[in-house]
Amino acid sequence: MDYTPTPTVFPAAPFDASADAQALRTAMKGFGTDEEEIINILTARTNAQRQQIKAQFEADFGRDLIKDLKSELGGKFEDVIVALMTPPVEYLCKQLHDAMAGMGTDEETLVEILCTKTNEEMKEIVAAYEAKYDRPLAEQMCSETSGFFRRLLTLIVTGVRDPVGSVDAAKAHEEAEALYAAGEGMLGTDEAVFNRIMSHSSFAQLRLIFDEYKQLSGQTIEQAIKHEMSGALHDAMIAIIECVQSPAAFFANRLYHAMQGMGTNDDAVIRIIVSRSEIDLSNIKDEFERIYNRTLYSAVESETSGDYKKALTALLGGA
Repeated sequence: MDYTPTPTVFPAAPFDASADAQALRTAMKGFGTDEEEIINILTARTNAQRQQIKAQFEADFGRDLIKDLKSELGGKFEDVIVALMTPPVEYLCKQLHDAMAGMGTDEETLVEILCTKTNEEMKEIVAAYEAKYDRPLAEQMCSETSGFFRRLLTLIVTGVRDPVGSVDAAKAHEEAEALYAAGEGMLGTDEAVFNRIMSHSSFAQLRLIFDEYKQLSGQTIEQAIKHEMSGALHDAMIAIIECVQSPAAFFANRLYHAMQGMGTNDDAVIRIIVSRSEIDLSNIKDEFERIYNRTLYSAVESETSGDYKKALTALLGGA
């Protein structure tokens, strides 16, 4: 599968952190706030550049840029801007922490963040999480989840997935047979076999396994999962399958469901648009339009308002 991740946010060039810091200070100084200037600067810089602006702001004015932004802004608009100002891995750690804080667990967020990552990305998240919260991610997750779902996430978090690009065609055939025997080929389901293969194999290897599975059983792996599983484990398995086949389609579907029906899941919309803006948000826009026959820009525009809408649509980079 040819997949070239294309972002919507690129490094600004020329870039002058001092001039940006000064412009942001001016936008927030005195009576009123120039929200448009804040949007224009921060949505048109990469996260690395925003970190330079933050450092320059502190050096020039002795002030914390994020604190100043928080004191001037509010609501969902503030959430977008703070997300943009947070280093990407730290941002995802905060999202994971929030998903497990308080009463109940937001399993959808855990699935979206954890099931879509390579082993290399997972290692960064695990290290940053423990540094930030002084508690291992796996330990916190184990206390918030249960059953085979907990086991699958634990395997992913502990970093058992093979390195990016690892493939073995002969093994793919064997593993497709093992999945068949553990599901359709028996009464009941051996979830442990599904967990082992789905968490250990690289995404490239999983692609081969799913192709072999279809040849072997005559139906897709998604159809098998739908028959064999339910609840959070089902959702996690489907997320892995969708990400293996097309990460952009997975996130396009997530965005669609976050904006569908009564009310909008703003946290999911912000998280996906911000966290994918420097990775593959352009691909996600293309997939959204292909699947739903409308632009992501128009969907966001109709579900949001004010400066919140302006900030998100700026990140989308036009219709």
